Amino acid sequence: MKARVSWHEGMRFVGVGDSGHAVLMDTAPEVGGEDSGPRPAELLLFALGGCTAMDVLSTLKKMRTLPTHLEVEIEAERAPEHPKFIRRAHLTYRASGVPEENLRRAAQLSQERYCMVAHSLSGELSFSVEVVD
Repeated sequence: MKARVSWHEGMRFVGVGDSGHAVLMDTAPEVGGEDSGPRPAELLLFALGGCTAMDVLSTLKKMRTLPTHLEVEIEAERAPEHPKFIRRAHLTYRASGVPEENLRRAAQLSQERYCMVAHSLSGELSFSVEVVD
């Protein structure tokens, strides 16, 4: 895997990965940015949510219980001092059209076995599931 992050102006950076897709990053005006893109820490949460959501969807497909709706909400707590790492995060998986036990098992497999982003974080991770009809 490779990625390149290039400075453009102010505090605006653009990251490009192996796929060739670009992601704009910026910060708040009070620290020199223009608020023109997500913060790097937000992208970390997006990566965690995206990684585990893809795992869960793949597992649910294998269980032959394709959801009609799937989302992952992430609530994270950062350390108060630099480097302000993510101390803990809780993921809530919400889905429609699937049995709760399937959603729970898919989320558990993602957290314990498949999600490389979750395994790359050093903080405490927990999760819950909600089937919404």
